[in-house]
Amino acid sequence: MAAFDGVRCVLFDLDGTLIDSAPDLGLAADEMRIARGMPSLPLDLYRCVAGSGARGMLSVAFGLTPADEAYGAMREEFLNNYERRMTRNTSIFDGVPELLGTLSTRQVTWGVVTNKGERFTYPLTATMPLFTGAATIVCGDTTPHAKPHPEPILEAMRRTGFEAKECIYVGDDARDIVAGKAAGVRTVAAHYGYLGADADVTLWKADAIITHPEELLSLLS
Repeated sequence: MAAFDGVRCVLFDLDGTLIDSAPDLGLAADEMRIARGMPSLPLDLYRCVAGSGARGMLSVAFGLTPADEAYGAMREEFLNNYERRMTRNTSIFDGVPELLGTLSTRQVTWGVVTNKGERFTYPLTATMPLFTGAATIVCGDTTPHAKPHPEPILEAMRRTGFEAKECIYVGDDARDIVAGKAAGVRTVAAHYGYLGADADVTLWKADAIITHPEELLSLLS
């Protein structure tokens, strides 16, 4: 893969790209099963849909979809469970501290654009000193639209003062690549993320694919 030139700002998705929140997401849903006398499920079943948040977790745990009558109440119960436990088992992916440290050393600005709501993103990242280095954190409800709409990425560019040609966006979901392309930035697919059980990352047509966070550094000229 050819290196990107002129990159002055790297924007990242959060869950599945910088942090592994799947254990807390999965256990928040599994606690609901256990409370109802149902057996626990393996974390791996939850992990592959962790990028879909409540929708993915409730689909695995109960076979629910947003069209089901019980979905709204179950979603709120899940979110309350997750809020109580979201820092217990969540960790930063190996290589991420080194990646972000090198970006800072190279004077490359970095920030976060996530679909996770402010209710969860700000308290969670506040517990991780790593995120004090973020130039901006744009959440799923910071703007009127969430990804795959480009508005959150455009908002991050407005906040950091960079043009699209100076930015890249890194994410582990197809909607990240769609949003990045719509915002006019170059895109990188994080193949180590949650992706989904049947995802073919090559179909996303990202400008580059990485299998480990630090591989991103080789793409920056």
